Amino acid sequence: MRTFAPIFKLLMNTFESLGLSPEILRAIEDLGFESPSEVQEKTIPILLEEPTDMVALAQTGTGKTAAFGFPLIQNINLNSKKTQGLILSPTRELCMQITNELKQYAKYYQNLNTVAVYGGASITDQAKQIKRGAQIIVATPGRMKDMIKRNIIDISNIDICILDEADEMLNMGFFEDIKEILSHSPAEKHTWLFSATMPKEVSVIAKKFMKQPKEITVGQKNVSTKTVSHEYFIVGGRDRYNAVKRVVDANPDIYAVIFCRTKRDTQKVAEKLIEDGYSASALHGDLSQAQRDMVMNSFRKKQIQMLVATDVAARGIDVDDITHVINYQLPDEIETYTHRSGRTGRAGKEGKSLVIVTKSEVRKIRQVEKIIGQKFTQEELPSGDEICKRQLFHLADEIKSTEINHEIDAFIPDLEAQFENLSKEDIIKKFFSVEFTRFHNYYKNAPKITQHSADSSFSGRDYGDETRFFINIGEKDGFNWMSLKDFLKEQLNLDRDGVAKVDVKNTFSFFNVPTEQVEKVQQTFETFQLQGRHVNVEITNDQKSGGGGRKSRKPRKKFDGDKSKGGFKGKRSGKSSVKSSFERRRNKR
Repeated sequence: MRTFAPIFKLLMNTFESLGLSPEILRAIEDLGFESPSEVQEKTIPILLEEPTDMVALAQTGTGKTAAFGFPLIQNINLNSKKTQGLILSPTRELCMQITNELKQYAKYYQNLNTVAVYGGASITDQAKQIKRGAQIIVATPGRMKDMIKRNIIDISNIDICILDEADEMLNMGFFEDIKEILSHSPAEKHTWLFSATMPKEVSVIAKKFMKQPKEITVGQKNVSTKTVSHEYFIVGGRDRYNAVKRVVDANPDIYAVIFCRTKRDTQKVAEKLIEDGYSASALHGDLSQAQRDMVMNSFRKKQIQMLVATDVAARGIDVDDITHVINYQLPDEIETYTHRSGRTGRAGKEGKSLVIVTKSEVRKIRQVEKIIGQKFTQEELPSGDEICKRQLFHLADEIKSTEINHEIDAFIPDLEAQFENLSKEDIIKKFFSVEFTRFHNYYKNAPKITQHSADSSFSGRDYGDETRFFINIGEKDGFNWMSLKDFLKEQLNLDRDGVAKVDVKNTFSFFNVPTEQVEKVQQTFETFQLQGRHVNVEITNDQKSGGGGRKSRKPRKKFDGDKSKGGFKGKRSGKSSVKSSFERRRNKR
């Protein structure tokens, strides 16, 4: 009889060859790890061999926690209860995750205490745990700084400081906090910096706090993992949600994180998905910590199929089975895309990172390609017929693979009697029509999504049905086309594609919004004042496009009407017109 013991022993030898202790090797066996990842192979021997500073660059999901966790545990003096190791991480979720993993790695070490320190929990309870002795502290920068200030934590004798997800901590504005924390640590300590990307700010940290650090790079700097494929869809700005809906419907087994740039978009997309019958939830900074914990717990247990999140809130998500990352919008910082896509394709599994873009954003795809070192493929959104077919055969596969519950046997005679007048074909048709009809009816009347080719000629965006407005503010009020666009988006609560064709003149400007937003514009600016002056907004027939960044010329004397009457011969909308707005301004002078 053959045995797999020699094979398992061979696999275990790869961990043994790294120089790990018998206690850690036993924990590795319990955890079912078979062989070290690349980042573990490269970092662990160095960190165990000699005291050193290190910068390690590796993608999310490549085993970085074990890469620094194993050598950190092995370097702890168990005979001392003083704090010897400090790990700083950007979020509460990641802090708790690292703490739990370290406890698993150190399960066969007696008297090794690891304490998590983070905001949103009782500082008194955390202080009690510290007082009992904490050789390793895992902390978020804000709470750590607070506890040092209160003299609850003493890091004056630590041997090792680890900065995990260093790029994310700096993106979140923790640079000053990190400097303040490390000022309380000994100069002779060793610092290990782990990061997915290497922006300039991380280099600054390395130079400031480290002495001739050894640099380990897994793959190439900032490059995405090869287990993730990257695809994009080009649609109109107002078709983003419907595009996401098609992607979700075309993948019945999807288990995804959907990234949005803002908390408002995150909440809006999650609410729409829930209204449409999907298992989804939002994760963003406006939720309380208890709400965030509940959402994450539900997502990890797969009670939630889709998590709609902001970049900040999603940091620390460590779920191996995520099938898709959907970028509802590309992030403002292109490097952040690497972190997003790293949520899928983990632990050697394949994943997909999908991006919904407008034609004007295709250039960003090219920028991302350069950073991650991989090409995107442009895909067409599936048709309604294709989605119905996929859903139908997914249901068929589920039924075929379902294990029979023989408790149903007692009901079989009655069921057979109920269907005795139906043929086998009719029963199949009726059974599958329950699910098929739902998708068929929706996609029969579904909104049409205009898709574009990245190679097609393009001189502007595809705006569809829009209405153009005049507004009585311009360059004299300190606006250019970009700042006015931002101002309008903020006042109207619209996303980046909600305000278009902004054309700024000296004392007035023009802009477009989707026609369905006309009433919202009129209501918003009905009594609006800017620096004590009434801001007047009117519908106009002027169709000149703007927003191209060009400097506006001197305003024309003649617009679209009779010059002698002082303004537009504008089309009237509701109670007012562009003509009346000019007359009111003239009469006030």
